Amino acid sequence: MDISVIVPSFNEAESLPELCAWIDKVMQTHGFTYEVIVLDDGSTDNTWSVLRELSASNKSIKGLRFRRNYGKSAALNRGFEKVQGDVVITMDADLQDSPDEIPELHRMITEDSFDMVSGWKQKRYDPITKTIPTKLYNWAARKASGIYLHDFNCGLKAYKKAVIKNIEVYGEMHRYIPMLAKRAGFPNIGEKVVEHQARKYGVTKFGLERFVNGFLDLMTVTFLSRFGKKPMHFFGVLGTLMFMLGFMLFAYIGGAKLYYMYLDIKAKNIAEMSGFYIALTSMIMGLQLFLAGFVGEMLSRQAHDRNLYDIAEEL
Repeated sequence: MDISVIVPSFNEAESLPELCAWIDKVMQTHGFTYEVIVLDDGSTDNTWSVLRELSASNKSIKGLRFRRNYGKSAALNRGFEKVQGDVVITMDADLQDSPDEIPELHRMITEDSFDMVSGWKQKRYDPITKTIPTKLYNWAARKASGIYLHDFNCGLKAYKKAVIKNIEVYGEMHRYIPMLAKRAGFPNIGEKVVEHQARKYGVTKFGLERFVNGFLDLMTVTFLSRFGKKPMHFFGVLGTLMFMLGFMLFAYIGGAKLYYMYLDIKAKNIAEMSGFYIALTSMIMGLQLFLAGFVGEMLSRQAHDRNLYDIAEEL
């Protein structure tokens, strides 16, 4: 199979028929063999009923329905498990991503040998309250990851099949799939300017809180990329430095006290000195950080299954 298209969907019953027809037209025009996997992420409208009808009329359209809303990352992760195509395309269900971009994305993967190609919505039809935080977020992601992409969070992306089979998307990490791909050993990441269309049906499902969550997730994925398999290299080094600084301060205070006692000079009681408590606190925190690194090392050697999303039905 040439292409698998993954479409996370939440309350997009109005747009799905038009989107699936558009994808089918593009595939037929270019002679691609394909499948479309639509993930119904706990929709409260008639999205699943629409998917049933679409799947009955076109066997290339498949569907998964979660019992409740788990989020985009969970939907993508389940879709990645199911795909069979050599090239995997992800796109949003709201018609803001154009299926006409698929042939060129496929070419960039198969002919230009990119591991992954991310879309760049150079001209956006979003309010300024969304575009400015997005620019700030993308700047921070570029600096943290070393991957020069203009739009990390663009839903329209293309992957080699091997890429999506070697990464795990959980929490809200869908924003950082390029970083996850690079971490998994797929550094050849490209970018393509894609068309961004105004929303035709419904309303956006994301609020301003996603930008706060986005920066927190950026810190998480950056830490995991650098120290996920070697937490002792972070916590151990930091803990050792804090312990040594505290110990040296304590040794200085204790040495001074002994020196004054030797010369029979009256000196302040150690317990009355603020430096004593600073040294003690630093040593305790250093020991705790070292132990945190030790525990992290043990946990990193145990596989943790995050694929606990409950599938209700499958077409």
